[in-house]
Amino acid sequence: CFFPLQTQGTILPAPNFNPIMDAQLLGGALQGISCEKDVLIDILTQRCNSQRLMIAEAYRDMYGRDLITDLKENLSHHFKEVMVGLMYPPASYDAHELWHALKGVDTEENCLIDILASRSNMEIFQMKEAYLMQYNTDLQQDIDCETSGHFRDTLMNLAQGIRMEGYADPSTAAQDAMILWEACQQKTGEHKNMMQMILCNRSHQQLWMVFQEFQSISGQDIVDAINECYDGYFQELLVAIVLCTRDKPSYFAYRLYNAIHDFGFHNKTVIRILISRSEIDLMNIRQRYKERYGKSLFHDIKHFASGHYESALLAICAGDIEDY
Repeated sequence: CFFPLQTQGTILPAPNFNPIMDAQLLGGALQGISCEKDVLIDILTQRCNSQRLMIAEAYRDMYGRDLITDLKENLSHHFKEVMVGLMYPPASYDAHELWHALKGVDTEENCLIDILASRSNMEIFQMKEAYLMQYNTDLQQDIDCETSGHFRDTLMNLAQGIRMEGYADPSTAAQDAMILWEACQQKTGEHKNMMQMILCNRSHQQLWMVFQEFQSISGQDIVDAINECYDGYFQELLVAIVLCTRDKPSYFAYRLYNAIHDFGFHNKTVIRILISRSEIDLMNIRQRYKERYGKSLFHDIKHFASGHYESALLAICAGDIEDY
């Protein structure tokens, strides 16, 4: 059965919030002889995004300067990326990450997969608007130019943000499952196309049933079937869609674990997931991480990161006492 998870972030709105006082403290921390990084961490990781935007407004009124610009000028490396990342509204942050993934020296396919496979129609709509405003170009056009093949077709489909919502029809679930199974057997371009269309356009509730039907038709889990039949980024994207449909926090726990352990701490991925999920389901992600990998996310970050960068990540992760 399809049970939406009770999701919970690690960052909640701060009680007794005073943006003017926060702006003053930040100003003092940034204008001082040496930048007081602890003050930045204490304030920016303990306020929710809408509160941070109010602080930025108060900061501009008070100093006539842009807070993001001042953070960029005073900070460096990954610590800067965390602090600046926290200042973007969620849709702008997604747009910012996608832009860099598409326009960087090398296309960062995993960033495209993480964002487009996991966002709702509304989030995709807002991210496309932000992308257009920030970079004066169309997200779908850029995906079209910078990626290729069935991987591109699937990203383009996801970027339309037209997945059905809430609708589920048991009678078509078996048909869809048959089509997916054939697509795994035949592997022609047409079959790949049918497969991505089902995975990108059916509602999550519908896909839940399709995957169960697939299991009973083929005797195989859909993820195993996709992994056996396809390869490359197309395969990774299809699997990401399936995993996000089943349990988004588990997907992100798996991505964090990979980023921390398989890539020698892939900073960009760790930062992006912690920031973008901090007010949505980072508590759930932490829980899945510990269940699945035995060590807490807090423990693993502590082990691999250091300095103010480590402190900032741990503050967003918001560890429990038993995680230390």
